[in-house]
Amino acid sequence: MLFEFIAALVKIVVILFGIIFAFAALLTWVERKQSAIMQDRIGANRASILGFRLWGLINIIADTLKSFFKEDFVPPFGNRVLHHIAPFVGIFAAMLAYAVIPFAPPLELLGHTIPMQVADLNVGVLYLMAFGSLGVWGAILAGWSSNNTYAQLGAVRGVAQMLSYEVIIGLTILGVILCMGAVRPSEMVAWQGHHWFGVIPRWGILVQPLGFVLYFWAMIAETRRIPFDLPEGESEILGYNLEYSGLKFGIFLIGEFVEIVVLSALLATLFFGGWQLPWLHDAGLTFGGNLVLALPYWLVWVLRFGGFVAKIVFFCWVQMLVRWTLPRFRIDQLLRLGWQYMLPLALVNLVLTALLTLLW
Repeated sequence: MLFEFIAALVKIVVILFGIIFAFAALLTWVERKQSAIMQDRIGANRASILGFRLWGLINIIADTLKSFFKEDFVPPFGNRVLHHIAPFVGIFAAMLAYAVIPFAPPLELLGHTIPMQVADLNVGVLYLMAFGSLGVWGAILAGWSSNNTYAQLGAVRGVAQMLSYEVIIGLTILGVILCMGAVRPSEMVAWQGHHWFGVIPRWGILVQPLGFVLYFWAMIAETRRIPFDLPEGESEILGYNLEYSGLKFGIFLIGEFVEIVVLSALLATLFFGGWQLPWLHDAGLTFGGNLVLALPYWLVWVLRFGGFVAKIVFFCWVQMLVRWTLPRFRIDQLLRLGWQYMLPLALVNLVLTALLTLLW
């Protein structure tokens, strides 16, 4: 029992702080540096330690310290308690969601098998959907507690956006569940570890291509990023976080990046095999069902873990790319896209998936 408790504690610390928060902090630098490259600028590079700038990475530390020491403003006519609580609600929901995502295959250590996820729940995907939908409560509480018309408008936009795209995410995930016959993330990853004809990886994107496209755009809408950043409206005098400053504003910011990392990990788990890599099995590299190159256990484990991290990095990079490529939708365009185009496509995809599953 003591070994299992220590292993669970280590997994929480390593995955949460070594991967989720480390990625989220790095994304604050990636977003500015990538936008600078796309706009032919130098980007964040002024902060330094003993003259070393490290390509602008020191700005992450500078921004963190600045958020700690800036004035914490609370609207005099707002709800002080809810105003303090709101920033933590969104980031807390995202932190809970990561618990059921398998980051690597089970690790064999000292005669024990350690699952590389905090909780391997039978209803893991339903758990993800439940806590993923709670993130918008941070925006709602922030807008309402500020007692500011523009902040409240941002909160209303956030609710409308969540109601529109949460349904689409649920329908696309149902299609994946029908194909794989499981709601446990670890079983979904195991299902994608097989190959058709020993060559073609049986990844979710190949059995649910339309579901992947719909999920990807709905995922960006869920994180409230351009072109779906209507609740924040950074270029307008509008946004649920309008009356926030200092550390609480920084928590909203880092919470947004935590959501990006978690949703990218979920995207890789559902549609890109999770930690599975093409033609890499427990014994080593195979092709056509035949062993091509035998590899030691530890190397296979490291390659699978590194492959999953690489998938997360790629999807985070794509979301950054989208932000600095597309203009923002109007609120009527955003709702029309969700209800009149993406929702019918998600329903058609689900019905076709159900029929094909029944026939095959």
